[in-house]
Amino acid sequence: MKEQLNELGRKYLSKSTRQRIIRYTRWPPVGWARLGSLRRLRPISPDWGMERGQPIDRYYIENFLAAHAADVRGRVLEIGSNTYTRRFGGDQVTQSVVLHVAEQKDVVTLIGDLTTGENMPADTFDCVILTQTLNAIFDVAAAIRTVHRILKPGGVALITVPGISKISRYDMDRWGYYWSFTTASMMRLMTAVFPPDCVQIAAHGNVLTAIAFLHGLSSQELRRRELDTIDPDYELLITVRAAKPESK
Repeated sequence: MKEQLNELGRKYLSKSTRQRIIRYTRWPPVGWARLGSLRRLRPISPDWGMERGQPIDRYYIENFLAAHAADVRGRVLEIGSNTYTRRFGGDQVTQSVVLHVAEQKDVVTLIGDLTTGENMPADTFDCVILTQTLNAIFDVAAAIRTVHRILKPGGVALITVPGISKISRYDMDRWGYYWSFTTASMMRLMTAVFPPDCVQIAAHGNVLTAIAFLHGLSSQELRRRELDTIDPDYELLITVRAAKPESK
């Protein structure tokens, strides 16, 4: 029916008349949308909104980790810091290991490369916390193989990756920022190594949170209902829980 009406319009109405009809039958009418303080070529915050409150992607990351806090136990590996290990694992953690590929910071206890598995023995960790890291690794598949290898049988990897996001200039200038992901790409990558029934993948976000995140607004500037509404066409952040099967 729609195509038939369009064809009749093209046949009997002038171009200017058709354009006016289109303009005033859309809501808001074409040309009437007001972007307000978002109508700018630079973001409101270039630093993910950190100076305004909690970055929106961190809202989803921290809710995900809180939901799986029981997995943060025993010997735990985290990238770059042990903030989430301590926050969500607490007394369940017997040893905290902090991995970094290059930086010699006091908190870093292991220098290694997830791509090669350098300095990381197999069947070692009860939990691997890998937040916003795979996007800075070119050979993602190799890194996931390493994560699987270093987990103990029964161990769990808690992974988050960006979907709709600006790049991290810090990472780009030091070791690279290569990827954004979708639930489909993460499912294929994870199930190439982990059994499909051991992998749980979810997307978070919607058009409002995506726009707000790109502009650097904080989670406190949106309502909880707005943050928690999921639109599968706007994957701002992807979360993954992957478990290594117990030994037989």
